[in-house]
Amino acid sequence: MIRIGLRDARAHLGRFVMSIIAIALGVSFVVGSFCFRAMMSDQVDQMMGSNSDGDVYVRGSDERRGADSSVASMQSATSSDEKSYNRIDVDLTERIANVPGVESAAVVYSVSGIVLVGSDGNAASTMGGATVALGLEDGTWRSAKLTAGRWSRGKGEIALHSFAAEKAGLSVGEKTKLVYPDGATDVTVVGIFDTASTQAGAIVVGLNPKVARDYFQQQSGEMGTTRYIRVYGSANGGAALSEAQQRTLAARVDKALPADAHAHAVTGQSIRDDNAKSTKEALGFIQPLILIFAVIALFVGSFIIANTFSMIVRESMRGYALLRSVGASPAQVFSTVIIQAIVLGLIGSVGGIALGWGMVRAIAAGMSSLGMPLSGAADPKPSDMLVGLLVGVVVTLVGAALPARRAALAPPIQAMNETTNPERPVRLRGVVGALMIVLGACSWALCMRIAKADDAGEAVFGWQWADRLAQAAGTGWTLGAGAALVVVGVIVLAPALVTPTSVVLGWIPTHVFTVTGRLATRNMTRGKRRTANTAAALFVGVAIVSCLSVVASSAKASVAGIVDSGLKSDFSAMSVSDGRIPDDAITAIRKVSGVSSVSQSRMMVGVTFGDGDAAASAMTFAEQPSLFTSVFAPVSKSGDANRALREGELVVGSEVAKRNGWKVGDSIRVNGRQVVVDEDATARAQADVQARTQTRIADLQEQARQAMLAGDAAKAQALTQEAVKVGEDAKNIDPATLVKTKNVDTHVSMRVGAIIDNSIYRSMVLMNDDAAARIANDYTMFTIMLFINADHGADSSAGSSAGSDDATDTTADTTADTTALKKRLIDAVKPYYVVNVQDREEFKSTMSTMVDQILIILYALLALSIVIAIFGIVNTLALSVSERTRELGLLRAIGTSRGQIRGMLEIEASLIAVLGTLLGVATGGIAGVVIQRVYSTKGLEMLAIPWQQLGVALLAAIAVGVIAALPPARRALRVPVLDAIEVE
Repeated sequence: MIRIGLRDARAHLGRFVMSIIAIALGVSFVVGSFCFRAMMSDQVDQMMGSNSDGDVYVRGSDERRGADSSVASMQSATSSDEKSYNRIDVDLTERIANVPGVESAAVVYSVSGIVLVGSDGNAASTMGGATVALGLEDGTWRSAKLTAGRWSRGKGEIALHSFAAEKAGLSVGEKTKLVYPDGATDVTVVGIFDTASTQAGAIVVGLNPKVARDYFQQQSGEMGTTRYIRVYGSANGGAALSEAQQRTLAARVDKALPADAHAHAVTGQSIRDDNAKSTKEALGFIQPLILIFAVIALFVGSFIIANTFSMIVRESMRGYALLRSVGASPAQVFSTVIIQAIVLGLIGSVGGIALGWGMVRAIAAGMSSLGMPLSGAADPKPSDMLVGLLVGVVVTLVGAALPARRAALAPPIQAMNETTNPERPVRLRGVVGALMIVLGACSWALCMRIAKADDAGEAVFGWQWADRLAQAAGTGWTLGAGAALVVVGVIVLAPALVTPTSVVLGWIPTHVFTVTGRLATRNMTRGKRRTANTAAALFVGVAIVSCLSVVASSAKASVAGIVDSGLKSDFSAMSVSDGRIPDDAITAIRKVSGVSSVSQSRMMVGVTFGDGDAAASAMTFAEQPSLFTSVFAPVSKSGDANRALREGELVVGSEVAKRNGWKVGDSIRVNGRQVVVDEDATARAQADVQARTQTRIADLQEQARQAMLAGDAAKAQALTQEAVKVGEDAKNIDPATLVKTKNVDTHVSMRVGAIIDNSIYRSMVLMNDDAAARIANDYTMFTIMLFINADHGADSSAGSSAGSDDATDTTADTTADTTALKKRLIDAVKPYYVVNVQDREEFKSTMSTMVDQILIILYALLALSIVIAIFGIVNTLALSVSERTRELGLLRAIGTSRGQIRGMLEIEASLIAVLGTLLGVATGGIAGVVIQRVYSTKGLEMLAIPWQQLGVALLAAIAVGVIAALPPARRALRVPVLDAIEVE
């Protein structure tokens, strides 16, 4: 029986081609997901090995709840570690550096929001990581090696990573601009350095450590503290220490730390392991996402496999009957089909493994060409290949199981008679499928009820036990269960829908093409299960795409609605780097002629609400009192937002209020931080500089006196001049460099004045500038958004009440003035490179583009299921043509033309494609509506059905059917009429 199965597999191999392709595509996603995850994991390990290459790290000893809100230093910048520790004093660096076995100890400051201007005058950027600036000098970063020039010695000098230099087109000695957080500065490239691993497309700029420290402190609001102090050991002559040596050095450093420092030394390897683990966890969503599409592809492919084996089994039923009649058992007949499935699964799986590996290689090459070089290993492991093989074979076996069972259990006498074996009734499937759809609809209704009750803060049913069950299920489970029931229900119901839908869908073809249309419609209904399975392959992909289209259109419509109904300002300005707008750019905008007002939205760093460990956090912004009159119209849930903001009360987003149980009138303790001048420390710093200067001058003068006594007048004169220079240099020291600051915690009790439901402010807390000044200051606040109103003048407002011609002229003049103002604004911010000015329509378009960018990858991946579905239609028609060879021969013998045969097959394929598309559009569209209703208070306020896209999908389905029918039609017409009639 094994030989028979292998012989049949070889005989039918040509008919298995489409099934093999479907399996290969599905398996390629499975193997590709493992390879991609392994490549990213290896890339993370490489980067952690070079970017966090300290032998020992000193960090806080007290673990805190929540993440550190400040900007992280370089060694933690690539980490998403959930653990947070108290910050430590940077003055510990000197003590640590004196510990035996320590080669160097340093704090590496990282500054975000830096923009490097390339040789072409444009900002240097890639699709990879963001631009990051580090304070670097000799010994600061072991894995960074200068390949040309030197490190920076001041604000006007920079060193560039080799990748950044290549992308910017800059080399040592060339001048360019660097946009610091406070504005653009002319700089000279004084060095090029390389690192032990690629930086995955990040633009890395080396700053002078003091410059980096100053900007880091401005951004983070943390003065004199850090998360980590990096320590390099000297035991191996500058090379990295072993783990045992790291533990020894960490213990030695720990002993040297003061008891009240709240600091602890840990090995560098433990930091690298923790950071790599957390980063990999952050990237962990990629593999499940790819596996979801692998499941979709394999699920769709299983329909093709089932159809293929069903038709081959049906065609070979006489042969199986003969086997049964000569003594073969049902199990043996079953095994012959299963052997074919195993061969098919193995061939498809091997092809899928190779395709998946090649796909990841192609992705890596493409990302490198786009500016994100990856050096992680992408080759599949033996375990990955084994999983791919098992998945492909199992899916094939599942698809072949029912046809194989049918072949094994058919009575031999009945199987020999090709005029019998009618298709089983589909009424029961129709009832079961309809019941599943009803249950799915009920689950969706429950989901919407739970969401509505949750938003309103009321009970779902009013019965305690039922409400507990509803809360446990939540919207996620009920939404997912409803979707699964509806999708599976439609697939189960589909055979029962074939006959009625063929009448409706076939009405136009049967009236336009009387003969071919009628034949095509009847062909659909002769094999209801086969037709339904072929349509189901297309249904799944179209349903998902339709659902996403409705959600995306609703999201874009909601954003447009917010802008159209809520935004009052004429222009907006935001940063294209880290979100911070330079102060000089704000000043330049205010000075532009024609600007009536400029409203700043300033983010407040590290603000919490409440007492102790129970303090809650939320995005907090300082706004001008005119926010709700000149920028955004408030959607008040309770209280008067405009009055509250003007009177210094809190305006709280509805989500924040709900999460914390706040209501209007509550008094909330607001905790913040201000950076102030430390008078005592500044006085000591000034005294230290003065004392060191005087001591140095005295030493030089004494050396000059000794030289004069020794008769060396030239040396005495040189030493005297050096003493004078030291004194002059001391007079020229910038006083700002001697100013020492300290952090002061602030606690202010504020009243909740209003709760608003605006989508853009739903998860934020707002206060006016005067209230914010009591909690934070310029060091702990920075501007991320500007809203600009044009001065339209009195004539423009008066013109609206004049005659229609005057009103039209006034509108045209206003539009022209606004256009001219926009040009002036763009010119004003051009020197700062990072500021993007947009009018209302551009702002709306930007928000919509964000939605499109999120969905474009999903659409591209989901297109795979549609491609597989096309293969399914081609495969089904090809096998159907093979099965109906005699029938087609008879049609041609009685005078049916070649064009009519081709038209019949094209109409049949188009009707199948339209059936699958209509089911998919209807199911996916309804699912999208349900999602919009469930999340209507989470940003999807407006429902928008993309009728145009859905119409295009329907037309595309007809085109798919026509194209899919061409190969089978060509094969059918290639068989001579007499040969076709004689086929057994």
